[in-house]
Amino acid sequence: EVQLVESGGGLVQAGGSLRLSCRASGFTFDDYAMCWFRQAPGKEREGVSCFRSSNGNTYYRDSVKGRFTISSDGAKNTVYLQMNSLKPEDTAVYYCAARPGWEVRWWITDLYDYWGQGTQVTVSS
Repeated sequence: EVQLVESGGGLVQAGGSLRLSCRASGFTFDDYAMCWFRQAPGKEREGVSCFRSSNGNTYYRDSVKGRFTISSDGAKNTVYLQMNSLKPEDTAVYYCAARPGWEVRWWITDLYDYWGQGTQVTVSS
């Protein structure tokens, strides 16, 4: 059984930083995508960043480019999201998601088979 467990959320002032972690267990896929999504109150869940295991490529939504960095530690089966220069509009519940194989439209939530429970990120102004 695949399980994803997020950690690292919290409350931070605008301009601050947080690092989210997503640890996967039961994962046996050679080629997979592990990604971060977020959902703010009253809004749809949106793709934030994604890591493609087969080539190490990373992907970001435009609004976080230059501020967020996704990385992976294969030995720990963990993906990280380093978030710098946080803004109040980054406030949301952040979810880790995973799927075997890669989809070009990585930001589509329906493409993912596995989800974590979510971790709250709150950025105060």
